[in-house]
Amino acid sequence: MTVTKDESGHEGADDKGDMSGSEGAPPGAGDGYVPSQRRLERERYKRLRARRATGVAALSTLVTGVVLYLVVVSAPGWPRTKETFFSGQYAREAFPKVLEGLWLNVRLLLICGAAVLVLGMLIAIARTLRGPVFFPLRVLAAAYTDFFRGLPLIINLMIVVLGVPALRLQGVTVDPVLLGGTALTLTYSAYVAEVFRAGIESVHPSQRAAARSLGLTNRQALRYVVLPQAVRRQVPPLLNDLVSLQKDTGLVSIGGAIDAVRAADIIVGRSLNYTPYIVAGLVFVALTIPMTRFTDWVTARMDRQRAQGGSL
Repeated sequence: MTVTKDESGHEGADDKGDMSGSEGAPPGAGDGYVPSQRRLERERYKRLRARRATGVAALSTLVTGVVLYLVVVSAPGWPRTKETFFSGQYAREAFPKVLEGLWLNVRLLLICGAAVLVLGMLIAIARTLRGPVFFPLRVLAAAYTDFFRGLPLIINLMIVVLGVPALRLQGVTVDPVLLGGTALTLTYSAYVAEVFRAGIESVHPSQRAAARSLGLTNRQALRYVVLPQAVRRQVPPLLNDLVSLQKDTGLVSIGGAIDAVRAADIIVGRSLNYTPYIVAGLVFVALTIPMTRFTDWVTARMDRQRAQGGSL
């Protein structure tokens, strides 16, 4: 920018060739903006505080880990416990077999998860149907959810896996994998049905009334207006139920199915060393952690949208 004088002798700014204030320039790039000293000090303080918090967290974690390690290894029974539960030899032997059995758990999670979502949605819709003609259906759906939510999963598995083959019904499978998956579906569909029902009832009645005023039938209003909102609102609890289902797929081993838990149990029964159980547990944890973190991310994202007034 140059300073010139006009004919009257007054000084003025000549902006020829100076494009620093043009609209195409990025904010703060060439407009001559200089942060104030107070702002620089504030940002410097924030960075220092963040580094300090990270250092304190790392130090406290290290101290806690060292203390726990010393407490465990100094216990009188630690040598025997280490040999029985943390044997490298049996861990190497069990790991490939546990991974091979884990494939069954993954397949059960995928198939049973899809079946649970479909059956749970149907039960939830049945519980929310209006009109006296649907009263028997509402009662049956409520009885189903009350029964299977109150029945322990392990007992349900024993009844289905051990009781159904004892009936010797023609055309009914006796495969422990299929029967175990059926028991898991029966139990978890009751929990998921309540999640869906809570989501459906959380949609304000005015949404359904507005859809009806636009000419949609009750079924169309439920399909295009109510259910999309209900499902989006219930994504975090649905993911939590799927995480629990992933862990409980290991219970099908009580019927003899060779999954990760049963593969570890076979080695334990032969060697009387419990390291394979530790291996199986760590494999399940490694499989569960990504799903748990994804659930936390989805929950935090929806909370931010809700706080900002965004759509769910």
